[in-house]
Amino acid sequence: MTPDHEVLVIGAGFSGIGTAIGLRRAGIEDFAVLDEQDGIGGSWHANRYPGIAVDITAFSYSFAFEPIPSLSRAFPPGAELKAYAEHCVRAYGLERHMRLNARVVRAEYDESEHLWTVFLADGAPVTGRFVICATGWLTKPKAPDIEGLDSFKGEIVHTARWDPSTDLAGRSVGVIGTGASAVQIVPEIAPDVERLHVYQRTPIWVFPKPDFAMPEAARRLFRAAPWTQRLVRLLTDTVTELGFVIAMIYHRQFPFLVKAGEALSRRHLRREVGADPELMRKLTPTYKLGCKRPSFGTGYWRSFTRENVELVTEPIERITATGIRTADGEEQRLDVLVLATGFHVLDNLPPFPVHGPGDRELREFWRTERFQTYEGSSVKGFPNLWFIVGPYSFTGGSWFGMIDYQVTHALRVIGETRRRRATQACVRPEKHDASFRRTLRRQPNTVFLDASCRSANTYYLDERGDAPAVRPATRYEAAWRAAHFDLDDYRYDRAPDRAPDHISDHTHDHISDHGSGGRRAETR
Repeated sequence: MTPDHEVLVIGAGFSGIGTAIGLRRAGIEDFAVLDEQDGIGGSWHANRYPGIAVDITAFSYSFAFEPIPSLSRAFPPGAELKAYAEHCVRAYGLERHMRLNARVVRAEYDESEHLWTVFLADGAPVTGRFVICATGWLTKPKAPDIEGLDSFKGEIVHTARWDPSTDLAGRSVGVIGTGASAVQIVPEIAPDVERLHVYQRTPIWVFPKPDFAMPEAARRLFRAAPWTQRLVRLLTDTVTELGFVIAMIYHRQFPFLVKAGEALSRRHLRREVGADPELMRKLTPTYKLGCKRPSFGTGYWRSFTRENVELVTEPIERITATGIRTADGEEQRLDVLVLATGFHVLDNLPPFPVHGPGDRELREFWRTERFQTYEGSSVKGFPNLWFIVGPYSFTGGSWFGMIDYQVTHALRVIGETRRRRATQACVRPEKHDASFRRTLRRQPNTVFLDASCRSANTYYLDERGDAPAVRPATRYEAAWRAAHFDLDDYRYDRAPDRAPDHISDHTHDHISDHGSGGRRAETR
């Protein structure tokens, strides 16, 4: 049986776009990118709440081989990142590969044919020899588990499903959650609302955001000489690795880095609300920096010094028809309830059932056997399947650096499968297990296993106390391993009486060049 496509990419955010670019650079044209939304860009298409912006400098939050062509700011707003995604699709000729409004509800592997069948919510099944899952983390909004949520008679809106027609001016608004999205939305809406009540369960470490409008002279220079923008990227990548990744991953070896980061954040807090020591106490986390995702923001903490803004730290007892009642018996009447409560993360990997050989389901395997992968990319017993964002994929630094090394890994194996004229590649169980043991040995070095993290309400940790959301390695090590792991760590087979599809003896040579910063793929 010949599949509909050689490769199916699931997700049209930056992970899926980067995968598609890698496929074209490798000379693979028979692929489709499936996405449930009606537009590309992933989180930047879905999230449109007031104040949304990237919380890492755009020099690092972009493809190294394709700098953002026209930066308005060092930390551009969400609309510019959505436009950048569209630019990349056009520049690399990906439009004809995109299949939108295609929500995947299930994937099944055919052991006899060595191919995947992907079932869509409202269409015919699609088959592919290989599947690369690029669905990202922040795709399934999480509502708070609070009694009475459905009884509220006012407006309810989640930051990830923002209704542009929502008018907050002159109204009493409650925000539940104090994570990264709250850090952005609170200072944006505080001046317009009549009253703003922010309900905090766990405070967040916040750093001053070194944002600034990009001078026109710099923008002209970047356009005329893109290498200058790449040079700035090298600097921002290095700062990110030293300031965050190494501090988190090698906390046992360099504990002073976390302490220095906490001191910087506290200094920022004093500058914002220093006249109110009680407010400072409420806003200061009691867990170590890195236990959960920190954020950049200027104005978030200062918002709580406004007369119309209240920080509520009493636990919520229930949501009523007209507002929120806290454990102390106080009830606040609200017109609008904003849920800044984040996303399902670990329990959304992957966001649909995946049935491998023997009808083994991937999420059930992870639930019973622990989250585990080979090099953060593939899973034993699930052939021809790779993750861009899966357990132990992300090092905590550059999202685009992760995309690059994860795509490199998958394409090296696909290229070797083609070179051997095989139809199936599956990581050898003993190599998979050795990789997972290496990961577990490193976890005690990280900040995530610090006792204080257990009270941080962090999505980095699972119920077993593992930290599968972060790979205990630097981005540079992960990239080196993706480019150099032994291809014989996989087993390659050919389906009985089946000729392999789309074989090219030169494919592997092209694939090894992925991520080297070469020119855009020619549109065909």
